Amino acid sequence: MANHHRLLRGGGSPAISSSGGRIRLTAFVATIALSLFTLSFLFASESNNDSPDLFLLPGIGSIRRSMLDIKPDPLKPRLLQIRKQADDHRSLALAYASYARKLKLENSKLVRIFADLSRNYTDLINKPSYRSLHDSDGSSSIDESTLRQFEKEVKERIKMTRQVIAEAKESFDNQLKIQKLKDTIFAVNEQLTKAKKQGAFSSLIAAKSIPKGLHCLAMRLMEERIAHPEKYTDEGKDKPAELEDPSLYHYAIFSDNVIAASVVVNSAVKNAKEPWKHVFHVVTDKMNLGAMQVMFKLKEYKGAHVEVKAVEDYTFLNSSYVPVLKQLESSNLQKFYFENKLENATKDTTNMKFRNPKYLSILNHLRFYLPEMYPKLHRILFLDDDVVVQKDLTGLWEIDMDGKVNGAVETCFGSFHRYAQYMNFSHPLIKEKFNPKACAWAYGMNFFDLDAWRREKCTEEYHYWQNLNENRALWKLGTLPPGLITFYSTTKPLDKSWHVLGLGYNPSISMDEIRNAAVVHFNGNMKPWLDIAMNQFRPLWTKHVDYDLEFVQACNFGL
Repeated sequence: MANHHRLLRGGGSPAISSSGGRIRLTAFVATIALSLFTLSFLFASESNNDSPDLFLLPGIGSIRRSMLDIKPDPLKPRLLQIRKQADDHRSLALAYASYARKLKLENSKLVRIFADLSRNYTDLINKPSYRSLHDSDGSSSIDESTLRQFEKEVKERIKMTRQVIAEAKESFDNQLKIQKLKDTIFAVNEQLTKAKKQGAFSSLIAAKSIPKGLHCLAMRLMEERIAHPEKYTDEGKDKPAELEDPSLYHYAIFSDNVIAASVVVNSAVKNAKEPWKHVFHVVTDKMNLGAMQVMFKLKEYKGAHVEVKAVEDYTFLNSSYVPVLKQLESSNLQKFYFENKLENATKDTTNMKFRNPKYLSILNHLRFYLPEMYPKLHRILFLDDDVVVQKDLTGLWEIDMDGKVNGAVETCFGSFHRYAQYMNFSHPLIKEKFNPKACAWAYGMNFFDLDAWRREKCTEEYHYWQNLNENRALWKLGTLPPGLITFYSTTKPLDKSWHVLGLGYNPSISMDEIRNAAVVHFNGNMKPWLDIAMNQFRPLWTKHVDYDLEFVQACNFGL
């Protein structure tokens, strides 16, 4: 007995001398082991349906236990899958709701929508009829109609959730926000580019169209010229000596706008201290010659002399001598300038104005032929037809030109209006000959020393470069770029008070600067004779219009 107690306490085994005691002990241990094994098997069988129901114990026999043959419900996996989808989307909605709260979105409606979606999933899952599906044990079957209804409602909520998330994704996805913003910017830029092209084209039409009153005036004057030719022609009369007298003050005005040319002459005469010493050479085209002749014969100009001629009167100006006239015969150039299509007219918005055929007009290029047109003169003042003279200009003839050909006001400030903006400096010839940072100057009021011009052979220089630019590779067409090239090293800067520009496009010019200017220039699209003119500057021009003339009154010009 003492030995048995010692065994239970884990002590050492006593020596057993007799063989009978050894057999009894062995049988006792085997009985205990068998009992423990049998109990563990029974417990395991109850808790594990997959346990075998038959064990063969060697030396003991077989023990067979019958177990219920339980088969899983075939709808159980489907139920678990639907439940998992509902749980996953509930978690997704909760995550978005949480993120929305973190961002403190101003639209709290979004937070409520996601929270409601999550709550709807919870309510759906916890609905008694659907909860019983999940809680059913293996012994009871799942009702397929209830499962089908559960699946339908879950899928409806999943569809709604995905739709809400898709609509709200932009609020959470920064990359999507950036991409959408880029797309919006691109679309707006496309619209802006299109609007700019259309606006520039419309502005060009408005600026270059002939107002009804101006057309009417030209027609009335031409009618008068045809009705009374003897009153307005100079044919058969001796040419006044003053027209070639180099001691007088000579002006060159090239225009096909009868009212604009008259304003230039009117304003210059009004401000001249000795008008009888001033000679105005007005050159127009054949179409407007009669109207110009009548206009300048209708009044006296305080003794000032006005010569009106047509460009056709200068017979040396033909296509064999003038590069521009020769280039006009090119079919490519005619297509570029005269093809009447909006898309062609707006291909190059930046330089669209240079597509206007007026830049090929010989009237614009006459300024390069002044020494040949007036061979007996030494100096001449060139004026555009969109300027107004406000002071006596005889001081220009007193300026020492230092051997330079062209006296002009420089227009550069900072990096603006430098040679690089007018010419193609990627062309090796331009890059080699000119400085891109050289200061540009303005056409519109230019004082030319014709003797220096002849000495420097400036007309030949102009021809050389104009011929090279037939394909427009050196500069866009116009008169300023070839002027900058022709008089590159022969221009004398004049004081800025002689010539103030920008009254046709810049509303910010100060009235003090305008009042102090000898000449104000309406360069730009908003010409003073157009409806689009700037009202604050227009009176500077209109006060020199001959509104008392019957032809002007008959055409309601300016009304």
